[in-house]
Amino acid sequence: MACFSNAYCPLGVSLKMHPIVFVKSPTTDDNFKVVAVNFHPMQYNRQPFSDEELIRVYRSLLLPRMIEEKMLVLLRQGKISKWFSGIGQEAISVGATLALQPDEWIMPLHRNLGVFTSRKMPLHKLYQQWQGFREGYSKGRERSFHFGSREHFICGMISHLGPQLAIADGVALAHTLKQENKVSLAFSGDGGTSEGDFHEALNVAAVWDLPVIFVIENNGYGLSTPVNEQYRCKNLVDKAIGYGMEAVQIDGNNILTVLETIRGVREYCLANKKPYLIECMTFRMRGHEEASGTKYVPKELFEEWGRKDPIKNYEQFLTAASVLTEMQIAEIRNEFREYIESELALAEPAGTIVPDTDQETGDVYAPGDTEISEMTVPSGTREIRLVDAIQEGLRQSMETDPTLVLMGQDIAAYGGAFKVTEGFAEKFGTARVRNTPLCESAVLGASLGLSLEGIPSVVEMQFADFVSVGFNQIVNNLAKIHYRWGQSARVVIRMPTGAGVGAGPFHSQSNEAWFTHVPGLKVVYPSSPFEAKGLLMAAIQDPNPVLFFEHKALYRSITGPVPEQPYSLPIGKARLVNEGTDLTLITYGAGVHWAMQYQTDHPDTSLHILDLRTLLPLDYAAIRDAVTKTGKVLILHEDTLTGGIGGEVSAWISEHCFEQLDAPVMRCASLDTPIPFHTELEKNFLAKSRLADYIEKLLQY
Repeated sequence: MACFSNAYCPLGVSLKMHPIVFVKSPTTDDNFKVVAVNFHPMQYNRQPFSDEELIRVYRSLLLPRMIEEKMLVLLRQGKISKWFSGIGQEAISVGATLALQPDEWIMPLHRNLGVFTSRKMPLHKLYQQWQGFREGYSKGRERSFHFGSREHFICGMISHLGPQLAIADGVALAHTLKQENKVSLAFSGDGGTSEGDFHEALNVAAVWDLPVIFVIENNGYGLSTPVNEQYRCKNLVDKAIGYGMEAVQIDGNNILTVLETIRGVREYCLANKKPYLIECMTFRMRGHEEASGTKYVPKELFEEWGRKDPIKNYEQFLTAASVLTEMQIAEIRNEFREYIESELALAEPAGTIVPDTDQETGDVYAPGDTEISEMTVPSGTREIRLVDAIQEGLRQSMETDPTLVLMGQDIAAYGGAFKVTEGFAEKFGTARVRNTPLCESAVLGASLGLSLEGIPSVVEMQFADFVSVGFNQIVNNLAKIHYRWGQSARVVIRMPTGAGVGAGPFHSQSNEAWFTHVPGLKVVYPSSPFEAKGLLMAAIQDPNPVLFFEHKALYRSITGPVPEQPYSLPIGKARLVNEGTDLTLITYGAGVHWAMQYQTDHPDTSLHILDLRTLLPLDYAAIRDAVTKTGKVLILHEDTLTGGIGGEVSAWISEHCFEQLDAPVMRCASLDTPIPFHTELEKNFLAKSRLADYIEKLLQY
């Protein structure tokens, strides 16, 4: 046993754990391969368990094995399409789940069927899920274990395995904020420990003192790649030292060791408000998935690990201890066979899915509680800057909802890179205004974990450019979760964006179009202080993930009338800025000010200016009205031309408003280059430098 603690090991000396050692030997190409495993006889410490509990553990351990054996038969018969087998690893999933309370969240992966069965999820519905039936947990939109269930406190995995770990951080943070005596638990495979998300999640959990249990299922291979090609530390459990975290390596095939260990670790996490890392040594007796095969695995490993089978060994222990007889074991197996067959029969009547397009598109977003109308905006305004309006919207949201949490780099005592949250830590406390390590992916994952427990959050990207390192969490976890299994994600990501400040290629990008292609996200981009406050407060109330873009150059350069009282503006509704008759100019953000400046400088030209305000979803009705008004359309944005939102708006107008057009739809955008640093080069880069030429060209058409 490896337990990294100078004073306290939560597992106690009574646990007889037997680390499993992978012996490596050089080959002719100087690589290494697993050639043998050193085993100690499996021993069970039954002292803490009654006979009834030992039997309950056995039933929980046996059921997923028998279900899997049946699924493999159905796979060979062509009745299911794919299967990720956890045969040989059941003790980890079952032991971990039984060690937790039923209302503590678990983040499982492919080979954790024992989590689902131990949480009493009915097999017929699981089977409907695996078959892609409408009656499954994801309405046929996902397969395998890529789904979750709030009822059972299971968060569905995505194929990018590492991001699950950070969600456990967020759940644990929610428990901490609510002062609940609960933990969260996340699984990782040995291969997943090479991902940056593993590092980030463990680091955040350690820095924030979160009660998270991280469980590594070390089965020797990531698909076909052996562990000695995955990492160079002696044991994965050694990684905990670098995070200041306690850890232990255990025999993952010994169900009582797993159960008692995680019970003890849970007590440690709750008592000390700290995370813990457990490395469970095990082996995958089937391929990564059945089509992968196992030709790459040395035959002797199957022989060695076959003798280490978690179910056979536990059955031998139970009969030797006179807890169960062989006849009773046979009776339990027969009972389970009947259960499996009856559940499969119950699942079969599910019919073929008849697609309903309205239902599919309707489930992309979680429905909001109330409809927001601009008619409800309070009166009584005063002139404030854009940055002040954002700050006021955040502060009033924090006052209105005492559960709201802000997270970001340097946002507490320092007040953020642009001082938007200055004074917030003193007013609301550092528990709700949280400085984060430099790990955007983990923080975004934690925001989703908070949402699982009903806590909304606002995450500040120091610069919008930096969101790229958290891209996966946004586009694959946050964006898709409601469509996949009905879970809302009440997360706002603040994105200081844009050029005009001479900050160069990595602090000035307009990257809003990266996200307008992703169903499930909302993309908001205000142009004035009035819009900034109202749309931000609406975004915080929205049950869907919102990317909220704030133009840095506008923070302190523009002012406008803003009500003192809290108010919200409708997301997905454009704003008519200026009525005109000569030309329709559709824009957003800084483009609104460029357009208005042109109108001021050219009073003889009548511009009809539409501020989109929301880029996803677009207000197509307002776009149609604006096109109809003049018949000539110019789309203006600061983003680069190729792939910008202007291309989508232009295509929609051409397809749906062709009869109203008197000229081709034109786009005025920034150059298709990175943003240069020098101010003269930056001016030349920006669309503003070509706006007058485009307007004149279109007017003369």
